Amino acid sequence: MTSSPAPSVTLVAADPQRDAPLLQGWLSDPHATFWGMGDLDAAAVEEYLSGITRHPDQDAWLGLVDGIPAFYAETYDPARVLLTGIHDAQPRDLGMHVLISPPADEPRHGLTDAVFAAVMAWCFGELGAHRVVVEPDASNDRIRRKNVRAGFTELREVTVDDGGHLKTAMLSVCTRADFAASDIARDRKASA
Repeated sequence: MTSSPAPSVTLVAADPQRDAPLLQGWLSDPHATFWGMGDLDAAAVEEYLSGITRHPDQDAWLGLVDGIPAFYAETYDPARVLLTGIHDAQPRDLGMHVLISPPADEPRHGLTDAVFAAVMAWCFGELGAHRVVVEPDASNDRIRRKNVRAGFTELREVTVDDGGHLKTAMLSVCTRADFAASDIARDRKASA
């Protein structure tokens, strides 16, 4: 069995006007249910993205795989956004969300791991995080398993006001060392 070469993954600042129609399509796909934004039209997604890009403590990123848009990521300061009063933030904590585009006709094995590894490396390298913090829906078993494979430690369930609706989330953290020792990071090195 031959393995396919590791994809080239890059992140660029999201542009609300350029990226809203693409992101709206991804959000309306059933695989993005946990984002809770499937009913938004492109104008509403553009407004949402504009709010993030204007906010001093949040950033929006478009992810490219081999030069083609394939995922969206958000980073935020958990001491000032979303987890204020919920998470005991340490200096250089960085909150993160990631949404991978819907599967293509022929899904590429290992793509999700490659994207996840690249986002984590971006958070620690380019953005200088000491810990990455996530708060996935507690019932989203798939992303929780992916987080654990990336080195996250699940701390506890918390209630988060996620854009006007409350969700029960699994607060989880990952240090640089935790990520470096994770299955996803090891697999990334092996395929490089």
